[in-house]
Amino acid sequence: MTLLVRDLDETALLARIFPLLPAGAATLVGPGDDAAVVAAPDGRYVVSTDVLVEDLHFRRRWSTGYDVGVRAAAQNLADVAAMGGRPTALVVALAIPGDLEVAWVEGLARGLADACSHAGAAVVGGDLSGAGVVMVSVAVHGDLGGAAPVLRSGARPGDVVAHAGVRGWSAAGLALLEAGKARPEDGALGAAGPLARYVAGYLRPAPPLDGGPAAVAAGVTAMLDVSDGLLRDAGRIARASGVVVDLDAVALAPYAADLGAAVAALGRDDDDALGWVLSGGEDHGLLATFPPDAALPAGFTRIGSVRAADGSPRVTVDGLAPDVGPGWDHFRS
Repeated sequence: MTLLVRDLDETALLARIFPLLPAGAATLVGPGDDAAVVAAPDGRYVVSTDVLVEDLHFRRRWSTGYDVGVRAAAQNLADVAAMGGRPTALVVALAIPGDLEVAWVEGLARGLADACSHAGAAVVGGDLSGAGVVMVSVAVHGDLGGAAPVLRSGARPGDVVAHAGVRGWSAAGLALLEAGKARPEDGALGAAGPLARYVAGYLRPAPPLDGGPAAVAAGVTAMLDVSDGLLRDAGRIARASGVVVDLDAVALAPYAADLGAAVAALGRDDDDALGWVLSGGEDHGLLATFPPDAALPAGFTRIGSVRAADGSPRVTVDGLAPDVGPGWDHFRS
């Protein structure tokens, strides 16, 4: 018989979850009390939060509990990396319907655990609630290691614009699933085939977390997690810094070429690939600016430059206004 959430009380469900979660080196008091206690070695901590809502951010017919756990952790861990820090602890609030299988919840815990373990972080507590759909809210904490936080407002004219991570994979994976050209299992762990990486990129993004501290060591001036699309997030740096971020079409071309198998499977053209690169969200790469004489850290590729704003701060591609949509907006997309 399939065990459902409503077959257990809260204590019994937590007893199944807690043993699956990692305990990080910064955890002083973990799950089990009214609150956790986490070390903040340099006297400060980085904090951010994100929420995933079923049928808005994921669909259970495509995403296993493990997939949702990885994604929930990844998007929060990337925010800490974008500030130049290393993640230490996650607090997870989970709202779920009673007819959800307990195995799905256990899978979510394993996904959280795997993503956090790779980053050296822990899940130190949270909350459970009933709801009509699955909602996962994560608050992440991180350590700056004595360095100054990297803000969006530090880009200066003459800086180099660089990116770490993949571009467009998540958008391509979603398009393939929606069109029925790929199945969720095509992106399963260890799956092969030309479309597997795109589906996996959508279901389980893998941010370049080590890139945050590496960028700090290289003298980064501004940085953020590309969660809502390259154009929209580059625009956030431009506005915060009062500059023009000018992206280089030639430098972006390899990212578009990397999406060739998805374009072919969908019968699309190269413009769609470039659209995914510029506007596709949820890859959780790092977009950063560096002084012109800085040596870019491993994993970062130069994709543009920063110049003084001759009017309003904005993003351009080869000096021109981009002709694709700006990216994801929760209330307008």
